[in-house]
Amino acid sequence: MLIDTHVNIHGEDYAGDLDAVLERARDAGVSPMIAICCRLSDFDAVSAIAEAHEDVWCTIGAHPHHAKDRPDITAEELAEIARHPKVVAIGETGLDFHYNYSPADAQYASLRAHIQAARLTGLPIILHCREADEAMAHLLEEEMGKGAFRALLHCYTGGAELARRAAALGVYFSASGIITFKKAEDVRAVFRDVIPQDRIIVETDCPYLAPVPHRGRRNEPAFLPHVAEALGALKGWSLEETARRTTQSALALFDRIRVRP
Repeated sequence: MLIDTHVNIHGEDYAGDLDAVLERARDAGVSPMIAICCRLSDFDAVSAIAEAHEDVWCTIGAHPHHAKDRPDITAEELAEIARHPKVVAIGETGLDFHYNYSPADAQYASLRAHIQAARLTGLPIILHCREADEAMAHLLEEEMGKGAFRALLHCYTGGAELARRAAALGVYFSASGIITFKKAEDVRAVFRDVIPQDRIIVETDCPYLAPVPHRGRRNEPAFLPHVAEALGALKGWSLEETARRTTQSALALFDRIRVRP
């Protein structure tokens, strides 16, 4: 069994095709799955998918691209929405200084509100970080000093220094299809040599970043075994051991998920 910890299956990419996508995932041994909320306005659509499928769970959050939409969001508002029985995490949130679709001050304000919501609920927080390694490391250290929370740096492509500093704080990391890309040796090196092996999980981040041999296609959870195989090759694990280790880590982090025996 593999858990896909980051899927975006509520948008137009999967319109009319969702049931087939989920069935292909299950046939590939991928279940449960976590549907990610990237805009606060998307929560109703995301949670509806989770409600309709026993093995789909969801999150509540605002991606840094959309921090400008609700820069005044409060931790209490997020925590109240997170009372939904299928919400297993806060986020996706974070810092993205590549596109800067939201001003930096809005990104920081939104991220800090999400972190406080994670403290209030006890749920893990899912973090996006692009071209913001130093800022993210500093913020995580500062915020952990105010009060502990659990965190995941998803689709990790950051450098070794952020990985070391975040790992020292107990942060988890997820590998995506990027680790199968020919030019991603720097990312593979971090997963191989830096990140603690008991804090690695896997994801597709679909509909993006389809792993080799599906690169260039719409990504979907059924492709997750290719990510697991690539991770196993880095760590010297069989596919079965990779599935066992990453599933164990995912369930330790997302501990509101209930898996049918």
